[in-house]
Amino acid sequence: MKKHFNPLQIENKIYTFWEKNGYFKPDGKLDRSNFCIVIPPPNITGNLHLGHAFQQTIMDILIRYNRMQGKNTFWQVGTDHAGIATQILVEKKMLHEEKKTIRQYSREIFLEKIWEWKNKFGKMITHQMRTLGISVDWTQERFTLDAKISYSVRKAFIILYKENLIYKRKKLVNWDPILKTVISDLEVEHRKLVGKMWYIKYSLLENNIKNDNNKLKNYIVVSTTRPETLFGDTAIAVNPGDNRYKKYIGKKVLVPIINRIVPVVGDEFVDPKKGTGCVKITPAHDFDDYKVAIRHKLPIINILKEDGTILNFIQSYDIFGKHCSVYHEHIPKKFHNLDRLVARDKIVETLISLQLLEKIESHDLVIPYGERSGSIIEPFLTDQWYLNVTLLSKTAIKAVKNGDIVFIPKKYEKIYYSWMNNIQDWCISRQLIWGHRIPIWYDIKNNIYVGHDENDVRKKYSLSKNIVLNQENDVLDTWFSSSLWVLSSLGWPNINNFFNRFYPTNVIVSGFDIIFFWIARMIMLSMHMIRNKTEQNKVPFKKVYITGLICDENGQKMSKSKGNVIDPLDMIYGISLEELIQKRTNNMMISRHVNIIKKQTKSLFPNGITSSGTDALRFTCAALSSPTRYIKWNINRLYGYRNFCNKLWNASRFVLMNINKIEFIDIYPMNQNVLLSDKWIIVEFNVLVKNYRYALDNYRFDLAANMLYEFIWNKFCDIYLELSKPYIVSDSNLESKNTKYTLVFVLESILRLAHPIIPFITEEIWQKLKHFLKKGCNTTIMLQSFPEHNEMLASENIIEDMDWIKNLFLVIKQFRKKLKLPFNTLIPIFFKNVNCKVNNLIEKYQSYIKKISYLKTITIIATNNNLNEFLESRLIYGAEVLIPYSETFSKELILKDLEKEIFKIQLKISRLYERVQDQKFINQAPNYIIDKYKKQLTLYKEKECQLLLKKKHILKV
Repeated sequence: MKKHFNPLQIENKIYTFWEKNGYFKPDGKLDRSNFCIVIPPPNITGNLHLGHAFQQTIMDILIRYNRMQGKNTFWQVGTDHAGIATQILVEKKMLHEEKKTIRQYSREIFLEKIWEWKNKFGKMITHQMRTLGISVDWTQERFTLDAKISYSVRKAFIILYKENLIYKRKKLVNWDPILKTVISDLEVEHRKLVGKMWYIKYSLLENNIKNDNNKLKNYIVVSTTRPETLFGDTAIAVNPGDNRYKKYIGKKVLVPIINRIVPVVGDEFVDPKKGTGCVKITPAHDFDDYKVAIRHKLPIINILKEDGTILNFIQSYDIFGKHCSVYHEHIPKKFHNLDRLVARDKIVETLISLQLLEKIESHDLVIPYGERSGSIIEPFLTDQWYLNVTLLSKTAIKAVKNGDIVFIPKKYEKIYYSWMNNIQDWCISRQLIWGHRIPIWYDIKNNIYVGHDENDVRKKYSLSKNIVLNQENDVLDTWFSSSLWVLSSLGWPNINNFFNRFYPTNVIVSGFDIIFFWIARMIMLSMHMIRNKTEQNKVPFKKVYITGLICDENGQKMSKSKGNVIDPLDMIYGISLEELIQKRTNNMMISRHVNIIKKQTKSLFPNGITSSGTDALRFTCAALSSPTRYIKWNINRLYGYRNFCNKLWNASRFVLMNINKIEFIDIYPMNQNVLLSDKWIIVEFNVLVKNYRYALDNYRFDLAANMLYEFIWNKFCDIYLELSKPYIVSDSNLESKNTKYTLVFVLESILRLAHPIIPFITEEIWQKLKHFLKKGCNTTIMLQSFPEHNEMLASENIIEDMDWIKNLFLVIKQFRKKLKLPFNTLIPIFFKNVNCKVNNLIEKYQSYIKKISYLKTITIIATNNNLNEFLESRLIYGAEVLIPYSETFSKELILKDLEKEIFKIQLKISRLYERVQDQKFINQAPNYIIDKYKKQLTLYKEKECQLLLKKKHILKV
């Protein structure tokens, strides 16, 4: 082995070796249990981020752990087409390179350009996944727009449509005016801003209503944060329990500027304490207002175009989305085609000129923005395709309640239930080009036909070629195909032996933020599509492991806008400070943000990020994976685990340098000829295996990592290797052979135990160590058996005995270090105040203790001996250890340390003496304080006397 561990020199070589030899593939043996994970498909547009690294590390630990237990493992890998993200990226690329927009190309040509981009750049993230060392079966790689996946998606749509679970209807959606498509709630970013509240007068048609001062009032004041939607008002709402306004319920008011007559309705959603307690109801442009309209059967008026500008004419609908003619006012011409925010200012100006604006106040707002476009999102009334999930959700809820699906940690079941019990029909259509085009065709009369393609439709519905068919332009929400991912990636609807072996999968790993968007929907759709022979719905996975969200050092969510994102590849390969700053501030328009990010980056990473390799990163991910919702990243932990990998490398190098080829057997012989330290490390390792496997089986990867760290660093490297050194060069062939055998046995077992977390370094060392193992072993550590707990190796007595001897060994080691004494210089030690148990230990293991600690003699003395003859004394359990003066010690060092100790004691005595001699202090301080200082003074004087006697004794030696 090379002297210094350099992970970058081995990782790519090892991964190529694994992949080339097909070690990641499942086999066809039917006599083994199966274990399957389907990877959450990362977007092809993205780069590997810390969340990917974190979750993929967890999944790889599970796969490698189960593979080494002899299970037939299959990890399905794939990437997602990322509808909106990919289309935006390619559109920007076209605009930059060709100075053309999407509207200057046909659908077919634009799709060709996206596929061209995908084929060129889409493999970037899979390369990064390989860098992480994940052991997926790349021969089964899938893409969510592959032909087979697309067929599965169309098949599911057709089934759901035929079952009347998919329908098209005009409803309110989140609309992005820049992208001109509906977006999901997950793609909406809510920002807290300081805005305004406008107080607008709405004239009453009946002026005989008296106010609180018994005066006639001809208007009510409505408070709103969105005056630009005024042209879409269809009612004014008040709380029916509000005594100020309940007399107005049922009356009519005029909408300002357009003079539309609308009713006043009572609805409990109105907060009497907010604004004036009167709210204008604009159902087509507010989700709460839309619900009010449904409850009160109000007309729904749209006033906006797809790009967020004002229409020339209102569009009026009933609550079922059908055109109605209750209102037909024109929108005043001066507002036509204005952007909604420009229209806001014009409307406010008009209200002021009409003396209908009472006042304007500052108001805290939460504004929805498109995560990708940065545009303010509009609630928008539009025709979309919906999936009725009421029936599906009941089955999915039952699966979790019955325990067929288990959430880990269990607390996330509450989030799942809260969403599922209040679920709304799912809008599954998007106004994009890139994606799964909805398999719906229309004829000239708008009759609907469903099928895989036009030929399938014509054949299924017996349509002649003379009938012109046009396919629906919309594509399916990316989450729709993602929700079928477990099914489609395993080959559904082709249910063959392969599918039956791995479905249902064992576990899905995900974040809490997409429990509803992905996990719940996968459960609903998969269980609806897959039923066994007794018509029982089959779950897609048995366990849902929810990880926490990786945050920065301050607990802030990582985002490009904050400039606090850490690329995992930068931690693997390293990056300079200048490159890191450039990466974090690239494309930022606001100079103030750039300066803040530069300052923060310089503070956190003054020298950039040092290369740590993949194993250190993986170990950090495992060690941080506590069952909390938010996890603080700490770069110092990464550097600490890089040192841990170095420690393992150096320990392995030591073992390999000090052993000859030995006969290897499977079960360790715990016989009388084996040394105590050899027995002890085997027993301790056996305890580790039991606890480590329990931690992995219960998804406590943090506990497993910490156990591994503590054993390897503290017990194996710092203790056992030191204890083994005298015996490696022992004159006794039996002692030497047993120790060398133990070294190989434990090291090889450690490598197998650690392999799921740190696969590269363990493979590299194991390849060197395998030459000392039994013949016929596999060519890779990842196919070795995982260590098992052996009840026969359990021994509390060995652990207790060795703990005492270990403490003694460390005391002597520290003493040698203090005096700069060579480790192999023989010294005598004495014991006093020895209890019966320790006395037996000393007698039983005297020769062993002498050898590991390089002792000349061990003597037990009476308590009344002259303690000034001893240089050092330490208390350990059941005895006091005494080290006498010896000519082998450096008198200069001893006297130097003693002089320091005497000086410190004398300084304390001087300060205490001044205090107890201070008459002012004596007169003012309580007696117990004075007594306390006097007792301390006495004790320090006694200590000084002892030290001076020691000094006198040393000078005589």
